[in-house]
Amino acid sequence: MNGDGMHIAIIGASAGTGLLCVQQALARGHEVTTLSRHVESLPRHDQLHALRGDARKPGDTASAVAAADAVLVTLGTGRSLRATALFSESATALLQALAGRDVPLIVLSGFGAGDSRAFQPAPVRVLFGLFLGRVYADKNAMERMLAAGYRHWEMVRPGVLTDGPATGRYRVLTRLQAGMHVGRIARADVAAFMVAQAEAPSCLGLYPVLTN
Repeated sequence: MNGDGMHIAIIGASAGTGLLCVQQALARGHEVTTLSRHVESLPRHDQLHALRGDARKPGDTASAVAAADAVLVTLGTGRSLRATALFSESATALLQALAGRDVPLIVLSGFGAGDSRAFQPAPVRVLFGLFLGRVYADKNAMERMLAAGYRHWEMVRPGVLTDGPATGRYRVLTRLQAGMHVGRIARADVAAFMVAQAEAPSCLGLYPVLTN
């Protein structure tokens, strides 16, 4: 457990990796403010401030990050494969909310975003484009916008997410290399990595790939 409690903002916190980040941050003694459209799934805790709102709205995002020592972005579209502007519009709101700030911004993206797509095996790359291409086009826009408009960022790119328990045994790859193998990783391990990076960021300006 980290002895020095922080105030961590988590954008997109009601399910998946975001909810696990909330649970792990609270367990580590941090004060947490969340922003999500739904708050019913969030735990009741004296150190949790759950805001119901829209990450695409600058005012809602500004309220969530106002007191934050670090910001985690864990937005997702669930099982939807439809084209979306969630990621790019939330990036616009974040840049407005964080203007003049220098707190660490740890962003959940995915392996296959940006230049990492070229390092997927060819069959995976084809299927990825067919099924996830529209979602990842907007993730790519988010990555570009935040990297260009803010200084203290990390783009976390996990492999295939699973619902298994945290293992504490995973690899963090900060270089893209031909033939690299990126497989599955538990969401709980991704959450643990993101909370640890909020506490002591070691990958600022990088695109760490997470895999088992």
